[in-house]
Amino acid sequence: MRIAHGSTRRGRALTTLAGLSLATALLATGGPGGAAPTSLTAPQASPAQVAEAQNADALTAPANLPDVPALPGPVSPAFTLGSTLGVLTTRSSGTQYGVSGSGTEGQPLTISGTKLPAHASVAIEWATANETWVTDVEPSTVNYLGTAVKNFNVTLGTATTDAAGSFSYATTVPADFGGQHTIYAVVRGQEVAQGGFTTMRTFTISPTRGPIGTMIHVTYTGLGATAYTLGSALDWDNHFVGEFQAAWTRGTASFDIRAAGPVGRHVLETGAAVGTLYMNSDQSPIPYANLLKAYFTTTPGGTLPATQVDWPASVTPTVSQFTTADSTGVDPASTATATLSSSSGPVGSKVAVTVTGLSGSGPDQLVWSSVVGSRVNCPNGATTCWAYASTPLGSAPVSGGQLRANVTVPVTTAGEPGAGLGGWHVIQVVSGSAIEAQVPYYVKESVVVYRGAGGRVISDGVAAAAPVPTDVTSPTLTQVAGVGRPTYTFKEGEEFTIALDGVGWTEIDNTLAVDYDNSLVGYGCGFNSNGYTAIHLYATGGPGVHLIDLYPELYTLNPDYATTVYGMLPVLSYARDFPGLALGYQVPAFRFAIRIVK
Repeated sequence: MRIAHGSTRRGRALTTLAGLSLATALLATGGPGGAAPTSLTAPQASPAQVAEAQNADALTAPANLPDVPALPGPVSPAFTLGSTLGVLTTRSSGTQYGVSGSGTEGQPLTISGTKLPAHASVAIEWATANETWVTDVEPSTVNYLGTAVKNFNVTLGTATTDAAGSFSYATTVPADFGGQHTIYAVVRGQEVAQGGFTTMRTFTISPTRGPIGTMIHVTYTGLGATAYTLGSALDWDNHFVGEFQAAWTRGTASFDIRAAGPVGRHVLETGAAVGTLYMNSDQSPIPYANLLKAYFTTTPGGTLPATQVDWPASVTPTVSQFTTADSTGVDPASTATATLSSSSGPVGSKVAVTVTGLSGSGPDQLVWSSVVGSRVNCPNGATTCWAYASTPLGSAPVSGGQLRANVTVPVTTAGEPGAGLGGWHVIQVVSGSAIEAQVPYYVKESVVVYRGAGGRVISDGVAAAAPVPTDVTSPTLTQVAGVGRPTYTFKEGEEFTIALDGVGWTEIDNTLAVDYDNSLVGYGCGFNSNGYTAIHLYATGGPGVHLIDLYPELYTLNPDYATTVYGMLPVLSYARDFPGLALGYQVPAFRFAIRIVK
């Protein structure tokens, strides 16, 4: 789904809808204003699609996202079309890439006007946009619905015409969304000339050489604010690594990947993409979304890279609603307030709960609120296929209206590892059948750590595969998942596993995309397994070090959301441009390595 809020130079708002699921629901419900369509026959919309149209929420980007370019200028006041139009031209000294009136961010830009009113102050207005992500946040889940854009103008600067009605204004190409920008010359609130400029893309990597596992920082400028220009993709030696966007970072994407083998030179390619690369974009309606390449040389040497977790930027959420936080069952007369010693942590974390303002004498029950279910067997059109589930955390006495207790984030199975669903949950304080207070807690995704005698770490998340036992009455989680001996070393073709805990259930955090040596091979899901996710792979590629990288992914396999863009692919730009950040989700990338021996 994509929502576009456009504006003409006269300030009239236009709304354009794209995406089958939302458009279908709007038609079925009579359109955005409720009026029945007269010339279109609406396809049958499911209840989920109707709810999607009603609940779609364009997210506000967190204000403290790092390294986001500022608007190129202050927002322009509305203006009208003048009776006579002059001529406006643009010129940049940068590379044109075959597109006239174009250049790249930071290059010199000259805007010139002729045949305008003489001795007039001219406001130079630049057409731009704000782009954002769209979700549907519900008490039981979060649905990912695509993107939304709002178009507007900003004032780049002012110039004064001479006696002949001409001016020349020197600046640089703004750090802004890429693609085509309309430029207006405005005198006393009226447009007197119009021109355009095309901001092209740039692609750089650093460093350009190093051993297997070297972190490569990618910087990409000039991503646009339209459906076909917002995203790009990265290929490594003709293998798809992942996609990236710059909705909240105003056209500039920056992220990290790792250098894979074998030793030698590798080619990295980027370009226009709504998912995978548009390989002949120079023949498309957006030729300015040009294919670009860079080279990295993988050098000999280096050690087996340690398992690492790369967290996204720590930002302040802009949405206060949390999954499992529902007002149903809450005592309307209660004035109790609950606080926690920490607001997030992995499965098994210890948390101190403090409650004040209780009116009863206790003891009160402490309850963990979660969900159980699955999307796989969810019939098309169903509004939900899972239910709330409560786990008792114990009870605590009430004294002077206060309660203090220590609780453990639930681990459903004792031993190592234990399963626990990730994401936002609430801890409820219950008196009788009424909820007196509830407070949110975020369960972080984590690597399953395998330990030996004395607690010594044998492996962080990597183990051989093993047959699922058929002669065990009560098999452990690892046995059911086919996880065997912890090790990082395998023979060619041997099956192995990567294990995580705390994977969530919403469309923001229930799946992680899996890359093997910078090539997408599939994804893993943690909902049905209650957060414990054991991914099976095969050791291939010959002797040496090989990389496994897991990236956040936006789930769109539910038929009701199957047309939503950017779904089911690795989101490389997750650290600064991912819808979950506005909702308080901290979904990281996980990086593992194995060694293949003869």
